[in-house]
Amino acid sequence: MPYYYYWDPTYFLVLIGMIVCLAASAAVNSAMKKYGKVRNSTGMTGGEAARRILNSEGLYDVQVECLQQDGGDHYDPKSQTVRLSYSNYHNPSVTAVSVAAHECGHAIQHAKGYAFLTFRTALVPIVNIGSRLGIPLILLGVILSWNTVLIQIGIWAFALSLLFQVVTLPVEFNASSRALEKIGQYGLLNTQETAGGKKVLTAAAMTYVAAVASSALQLFRLILLFGGNRRRD
Repeated sequence: MPYYYYWDPTYFLVLIGMIVCLAASAAVNSAMKKYGKVRNSTGMTGGEAARRILNSEGLYDVQVECLQQDGGDHYDPKSQTVRLSYSNYHNPSVTAVSVAAHECGHAIQHAKGYAFLTFRTALVPIVNIGSRLGIPLILLGVILSWNTVLIQIGIWAFALSLLFQVVTLPVEFNASSRALEKIGQYGLLNTQETAGGKKVLTAAAMTYVAAVASSALQLFRLILLFGGNRRRD
């Protein structure tokens, strides 16, 4: 049985990471739910807010689409499309406008050639491979008589995934900063509503911070277990 599956004290690192991620997820769900019930003073839906921001920024070619489910709001740089969940697209809530503005923030980043977004996009194909192969390569290395080459490649592949998450942090924080700026600039929310929107975006950003912390702890655990080329007989 591979060493990775044996109980050892390093599992506490994984447990800490899980707790951090669960806490961040609970916080963002709570904030989105709370302000998703607050109708904004302009009566503007998330879809309308997104179109307003994009047109005002001269980004007429960027499309705004409604997803047929809740969750999954994102900006697709390949098709230049802001995709909003069904509820955020149709509802005139503080959450809907804030999330829509955040995704438009990514579209503005793309249009202006924001360096961290460009770097993150370039990392995607490499990280997709690394995220799938990291742990399997480590386990294969252990099975094959503790093959150090495979183990080290696996650790580096996992590290690439962490790098991607680290690069994502400034991208997300900057998009939220741009969102709040545009919300104020175009009068999409009043002062009190903007404060609520900031809480939503901050809570969402913390989920990315939690993901980085969790992955860093996991990488540290892998290094403790396999980085020293220890062998368990």
